[in-house]
Amino acid sequence: MSERGHFRGGRGGPRGDRGGRGGGRGGANAGHHQDRPKKENILDLAKLMDKEISVKFNGGREVTGTLKGYDQLMNLVLDNVKEVMRDDQGNESHRSLGLIVARGTLLVLISPLDGSEEIANPFAPAEDE
Repeated sequence: MSERGHFRGGRGGPRGDRGGRGGGRGGANAGHHQDRPKKENILDLAKLMDKEISVKFNGGREVTGTLKGYDQLMNLVLDNVKEVMRDDQGNESHRSLGLIVARGTLLVLISPLDGSEEIANPFAPAEDE
């Protein structure tokens, strides 16, 4: 009967471990934190907070509004939003949308309104008149 405790719990063994590969909670690398640099977004939106920006979406829509918030998935919260609509002749009209949340997966372009202006396409073929 003195041997009974030796067989209790399966493997036993001189180290008293419980078996398995990693040992303990969290796997083999538990407690070993690697110092990796924190991932950063390609675009720093913090400098655009509370400023007017223009956003183009995947389907061709374009809006302008004030950036009020964002997250790591590039979801945007915009206030005082106006949708810019263009007809076939290039005439612009605007429609007020108010406060919106723009899903990050649909964004194509984010641009600040101040300090930017529209220019002619330098890659378009020259028109001969």
